[in-house]
Formats: sequence, C-alpha cells, structure tokens
Amino acid sequence: MNLSKTNRWAAGILGFALIWSAAGCGGSQAPGPTTPGAGQLVDPPKAGSAKQEGQSGDTKAPAGSKATVYPFKVKDATGKEFTFNKAPERIVSVSPSETETLFALGLGDRVIGVSDFCDYPAEALTKPKMGSIVKPNEEALIAANADVVLSGVSLKVPVVEQLRGLKVNVFKVEPKTMNDVMDNILMFGRLFDKQEQAEQLVAVMKANRQKVTDAVKDLKPEQKKKVFIEFSPGWTVGKGEFIDELIALAGGVNIAADQQGYNEINEEKVIAANPQVILYPDNLLDDKSKKTLDQVIKERSGWGGIEAVKNNRLIGLDKNLMSRPGPRMAESLVDIAKGIYPELVK
Repeated sequence: MNLSKTNRWAAGILGFALIWSAAGCGGSQAPGPTTPGAGQLVDPPKAGSAKQEGQSGDTKAPAGSKATVYPFKVKDATGKEFTFNKAPERIVSVSPSETETLFALGLGDRVIGVSDFCDYPAEALTKPKMGSIVKPNEEALIAANADVVLSGVSLKVPVVEQLRGLKVNVFKVEPKTMNDVMDNILMFGRLFDKQEQAEQLVAVMKANRQKVTDAVKDLKPEQKKKVFIEFSPGWTVGKGEFIDELIALAGGVNIAADQQGYNEINEEKVIAANPQVILYPDNLLDDKSKKTLDQVIKERSGWGGIEAVKNNRLIGLDKNLMSRPGPRMAESLVDIAKGIYPELVK
C-alpha cells in the first residue's frame, strides 16, 4: 500500500465505522434484548439502584424513588459539563448504539432524528436522517433544534466541537468496555427519567455476562482457545477496545491482544499464532474480490494450515451486534462464547 501508517489506520477505522454500522441494512434483524431463543438470554435478576458518576450530589432522587430530580448535572466523554433542567423531549442520535439504547429505554417517541446507519429497531428506520456517523449533516442538526444530540465512538472530538460551535448540543459517550456501556445506560436512565427501565436493561446484560463467565470459569490457561477476529477485510482489533474484552470474557485469547486498538492484519503473524477459532462478520462482502470474508480468509496463501481453517472453525457473527457497544452487547458476548466453546455455552 502507498498510504502512510497514519492514513492506513484512519482508513481502517473509517471502514470499521461505516461497514459495520451499515451492515444490517437490508438484512434480517437480530432479536432484541427481550427476545428469547438460541440460548442468548436469561431472566434478569431484580433490578437494583446504581451510583452514577458525573452527577452533582443534589440531583439524587429521594430514597425508594426512581424519578430523577432536576436539575441534573453530568459530564460527557469530552469532559464538558451539562445541566438539564428537565428530561430532554427532543432527542437526536447520530450513533447506532445510542439509538438502540434510546428505543430500549422506551424513548422512541422522543427521538426526532437518527444517523443514516441507525437501523434497529425497525422504528428507527422511520425517523428523519441526520447524515453520517462520522460527520453528520450540520444543516439537518441545526434545523432539528434538538434538546440534546447523542454521539458515540465514531464521532471524533474535533467534529463534536465544530457542531457545538454551531450551537448544536452534542453529548458524546466513548464506551470501551461492557461496564462503560452499562454505566452509560444507567446515566441515560437518570438523564431521561427512565431509571427503572435502565436498571432492568442493565440487569439483563449482567445476567447474560454472568452466564458466559460462569460457563468458562473452570477453563485452565492451557485450555483457552486462541482466537483471531477479522472485523473487516484486512483488519483486526487488539487490546483497549470492547471487542477484545468480549473475547476475553468469553474465555478466548485474542492473538492480536499484544497490539493496541485497530490494526491491519499481519498474515504471517496470524499463521504463526495458529488460532483455533476465527471470528468474522457474517455475510460481509470484500469490495475487491466480491467474495464473502470467510471465503477470502480460507483462500489466503498459507492459511489452509491454520487450525481454525483446517477444522472449519470460522464463526460468522451478526454484523450489527458485534460492532455496536450498546444494549445488545451481551447478546454478542453470548454468540462469541458459543462460537468459541459450543460445548460449554448452550
């Protein structure tokens, strides 16, 4: 490639954001957080209260109450402090993960705009479109006159600040772990006065995480399987990102965990690591070859000797579930665990 290292990294991240966020368009939709089946979900335990970071001491609701007391103060991922005098009524989301959270909290009627890639649940497809997840449509956002605009991992800080300069009230989250996602859900519960719904949603996520960790807890280090993930053609992910955490929680060993963040794959390194399981986004086509990613992987020179390829342990995962650090993240964890250890996770 003629691209510099920095440009290659940027191209990979953009590809991750666009390919994965758009992946569900036109396809069948995965079951939501309350849909049983496929061994993905368990009954949630009784929801409890949660302590929120970034809120002032005078915003706590009275004991035994789930109603938010306003004004509510909270800092977003950029460090900006927001004060909400009441629950926002006009909400825009330019992040598929945050859009899923809003609808899961029962806030669909307050959502007045979403990104072009927000496709779950089906109702999100009917909302006015606000442009890209990496650079939303400025005119559309200004015209929406939203009380708050939620943004996620794909919207970088310079763009956030640019929008704020246009008087768009952008609130950014940057979850890196499942705990981050659950904390954000609880925080949104406080912000939008949907605390009970948020706690119930987090309870489901915790129950499914516990189900997985209990299933793999007795694995000895030498029994843990080596895992390679290729989230888009030629790209993998290392430590410091939620996908790496999901692999670890599922009892796997990410062969790229010695690297930070998203990286171009080193084919020789993958061959040498000899992963026992390969994870990839199902039904994702390679733009160059027009082949599915699993076909591309199998046909690479020298990869036929990799244990995962020899034993046909290439596991296709739902493109949206794995790419979105949102309320369905625990479902993705269950799918990953079942893919790595089908004998342990039913």
